[in-house]
Amino acid sequence: MIVDVKNKKTEFNDKKPRNHPRISIIILNWNGWKDTIECLESLYKIKYPNYDIIVIDNGSKDKSIEKIKEYCEGKIKVNSEFFEYSYDNKPIKLIEYERLETEDLGRIKEEIDDCYSDRKLILIKNEKNFGFSEGNNIGIRYVLKEFNSEYILLLNNDAVVDKDFLDELVKVAESDEKIGVVGPKVCHYDEPEKIESAGAKVNFWIGGFVTFGKNEMDKGQYNNAFEVDFVIGVALLAKRKIFEYIGGLDPVYFAHWEETDWCTRIKRMGYTIVCNPKANIWHKGSRSLSSYSSQRMYFILRNNIIFMRKHSKTIYLPTFVLFFILLRLPAFALGVFYNSSTKNPLRILHLAVKAVKDGVTTQIKISRYLF
Repeated sequence: MIVDVKNKKTEFNDKKPRNHPRISIIILNWNGWKDTIECLESLYKIKYPNYDIIVIDNGSKDKSIEKIKEYCEGKIKVNSEFFEYSYDNKPIKLIEYERLETEDLGRIKEEIDDCYSDRKLILIKNEKNFGFSEGNNIGIRYVLKEFNSEYILLLNNDAVVDKDFLDELVKVAESDEKIGVVGPKVCHYDEPEKIESAGAKVNFWIGGFVTFGKNEMDKGQYNNAFEVDFVIGVALLAKRKIFEYIGGLDPVYFAHWEETDWCTRIKRMGYTIVCNPKANIWHKGSRSLSSYSSQRMYFILRNNIIFMRKHSKTIYLPTFVLFFILLRLPAFALGVFYNSSTKNPLRILHLAVKAVKDGVTTQIKISRYLF
């Protein structure tokens, strides 16, 4: 369904922050500081004037904290084909917190509202890797407690954004009260004219999904905002009230399928999910886990089952089980065997069986509100 925003009052009159809803942008970093600082530099060049950036470091072991600090001090120049590095906003004011500090309701909040959006950064340091879901939730809880943001944007650290992307996302989100989440058109970082995703539609019959525009050359075929079942977790903008109403990402997933689960919960509350292809970002992809790693296979297979247990009707289960056993399971196992360093078929089989067992037996929380 095409979303009509032509006749809605969604144009912003000027670039004064008071005329733009405040956005909190959460970026999760795990052993990926080079990607993170390129992402940050692209964000600091956007036109939208009213935002805060919160980087959550998920217990990195690659000196990410030190490198992000050096970037903020202006000691590391970011080279990218998507923008020119700017010295004008350096040094960036950096405010650091340990995770436990952000959970402490009694602590004193340091004021950063006197800084321009492109001159400040909040860094929250987790003591371990909490996974994609809970890592983001730590940032979400912090924002809900400390900021009066009207929107929260979850953004992958291995993404680079267009200077207009946030204006376009907010424009659509503001056009209709029933729009809960808006996502951009995501293109490949290495092939900027090739689309990775323009949202997706869930197919419960096979427990999978169809990704709109996947690997198509971008010729303007997705010019208008349209409704989807979910937008991929590379970038999604959601209204604050959505998080207050249903909570954050389900930690049971750890990584993979969490955004599909979250958007499904939102749709069941009566809100719509929209992709706006006029908002553009470029995504590197598979930086945390290799596309064919055995660990990635485990989480995708396990979480696929968990998602279906949570959200599918009984009528879908026979075809899902058949498809899973005959196609999805063998395809992932063969992919890992032929494309990764894991060449032990018994180990791959063991992990596949464990993924199925854990998917079936893992305790899940079926509830409107998750935090």
